[in-house]
Amino acid sequence: MSTNPLYRGALFIILSEFFLVLSGMIIKQLTDELPTEVIVLARNLFAFLLLLPWLYRVGLHRIYTNNLHLHVSRAAVGVTAMMCLYYAWGHLPLAEAALIKQTAPFFVPLIAFFWLGERIDKIVKIAIFVGFIGVFLVLNPTGQTLNIAVLIALFGAMLGALAKVIVRRMSVSESPQQVVFYFALFSTLLAFVPAVLNWTTPSLTACAWLLCVAITSTIAQLLLSKGYGLAAAGQLGPYTYSSVVFAALFGWLFWQEVLDLNSIIGVVLIVFAGVMSALSRTKKQQKLES
Repeated sequence: MSTNPLYRGALFIILSEFFLVLSGMIIKQLTDELPTEVIVLARNLFAFLLLLPWLYRVGLHRIYTNNLHLHVSRAAVGVTAMMCLYYAWGHLPLAEAALIKQTAPFFVPLIAFFWLGERIDKIVKIAIFVGFIGVFLVLNPTGQTLNIAVLIALFGAMLGALAKVIVRRMSVSESPQQVVFYFALFSTLLAFVPAVLNWTTPSLTACAWLLCVAITSTIAQLLLSKGYGLAAAGQLGPYTYSSVVFAALFGWLFWQEVLDLNSIIGVVLIVFAGVMSALSRTKKQQKLES
C-alpha cells in the first residue's frame, strides 16, 4: 500500500462505503420481517453495548460533559435521520438510497450559513444547484406517482447534514469519544419508544442479522474516522460516492434492480456536483494553509 496519506485515506473511505452498503443490504433484507423502528433500536443498542468495554477500561471521567443538551439534540436529529435512511434502504433500490444519502453535503453549507453564519463559495452554490437538479430527476415528478420513500430519504439526508453541523459546533468543547458515546446512549433511549409502539419480536436469525447491522455500521464509522484522520475532508469527499457504485452493483446482482434513465441522469448530476463541491473545499483549505 502506498505511504501517501491521501491514497491511504481514500482506501479507508472506499472500504467504509463498502461496509455501509453491506449494512444497507442487510436492512433491506430485514425490512420484510421487522419495522424500521425496531431495526434502528437494535442497531443503536448493540452499538452502545459494544462501547461498554471501552468505557470500563478508560473510566467514567472520559465522558464527563457540561453539554448534555447538545448531545441530546444531536441524538434526536441523528436517530430521526437514521430512521429515514433505514426506511430508504428498505423501500428504494440500493443505488437510489445510497445516492440520496450523499445529498447531505449540499445541505451542510446551507445550514451552516443560516445557523453559523459561514459563507458559501460561488462554486459551492453552483454545485448545490446542480445537485438538486439531480435530486429533482431522481424524484421523477413527471411520473404517474411520486415515490414517498425518496422524499423520506431526502429529509433524512437534510437531518444528517444538520447533525453534522451540530457536531461541528460541539467539537469546540467535546471530544470524539464523548460525541460517539452520548450518541449511542441517547439514540438508544430515543429509539426505544417508537420501537415499542411498532414492536415485532425478531427471530433468532433476525437477531443475528441485526447484530451484523451494528457491526458493519460500526466498522464503517471507524474506517470513516480513520480516513478523515489521514487527509482533508474535501480531498476525500469524491470517494464517498463509491457507495453508489457498490449499491448499484449489489442491487443488480441480488435484487435485479435497474435504474431508469431519469435516475441515471440524476445520479450523474449529483455525483458531479458532489465532486465539484469537494474539490472547491480542498482549494479553499489549501489557500488558507498557504
